[in-house]
Amino acid sequence: MKTDIRVGIVGAGANTTARHIPLLQAIPGVEVVGVVNRSEASSSDVAKRFGIPKTYAHWEQAVADRDTDAIVIGTWPYLHCPVTLAALEAGKHVLTEARMAMNADEALRMLQASNARPEQVAQVVPSPITLFADATIKRLLAEEYIGRLLAVESRFSGGFIDSVAPMHWRQNAELSGHNIMAMGIYYEAIVRWVSRAAGVLARGKIFTEQRTSENGKPQTVKVPEHLDVVADLECEAQLHMQQSAVAGLLEDNAIYLFGSEGTLRLTDDKLFGGQRGDKHLAEIVIPDSERGGWQVESDFVAAIRGEREVTHTTFADGLHYMQFTDAVARSIASGCVETV
Repeated sequence: MKTDIRVGIVGAGANTTARHIPLLQAIPGVEVVGVVNRSEASSSDVAKRFGIPKTYAHWEQAVADRDTDAIVIGTWPYLHCPVTLAALEAGKHVLTEARMAMNADEALRMLQASNARPEQVAQVVPSPITLFADATIKRLLAEEYIGRLLAVESRFSGGFIDSVAPMHWRQNAELSGHNIMAMGIYYEAIVRWVSRAAGVLARGKIFTEQRTSENGKPQTVKVPEHLDVVADLECEAQLHMQQSAVAGLLEDNAIYLFGSEGTLRLTDDKLFGGQRGDKHLAEIVIPDSERGGWQVESDFVAAIRGEREVTHTTFADGLHYMQFTDAVARSIASGCVETV
């Protein structure tokens, strides 16, 4: 197939080099023509590794390059909005890494710019953690396997606290905005099965108040290391989310759906279920016909070619989880229930 989609890469971190670049290059008719990373040296390294013909000195050059039809944004959230707005203005399709933006105001500007240019594809890299089981969970809920949904419990921990490690970009509010750990990723996944949140009450705790930044200087940490969120869902169930960087040896990183007649439990790679009268949860085998997986790059290309619509994840969905993220930030600051 003749090359019909030429892609410029802005930000070539782990996910971009592990997935976006090689998977785009594997699609017939797609060429990655240029890349820009945080330094000239890293840009050159990525270009050489993947046989990319061009490097750019800054992201504006990638957007302005007449050889690019689409821009893939693999930077940290602080650049997602400006690069997206510039790319859409330049007539380019956009695939931006999650989380969508620094805050809901930026996400709204991105959605408005996309709506003004409906001929251009705009997509957010989706939360991948539940893709394998999404279809099965939605079917079971529709079949009332658990009866009436009453509560959703989501817990995630990265392990024991590490107070001497340098500041990670996710701990730096100047780079990540209101995003807290993997909260947005988990919320996005849960909303695929159930309804959105209407109001949230959140508490966050920082245990390491300063960390060493990239320039070797101490920097104040503003992103919580332990977070609890309680939310009222529009379907009248209650959601509890816990995200932690300090809960070492937590044995149950899982999402539970509790209903009037049964329970579903999702782990990293398996789905379990049980109903009233059962003694314990048992694994639910996911049919091959329902098992999902990572197909972000092929979805993006197919949308550009007019073969299917974007579903994972639209800018409208991205705006909502950023509104949820902002509501959590406001609740931590106010100590009150905040509307999403």
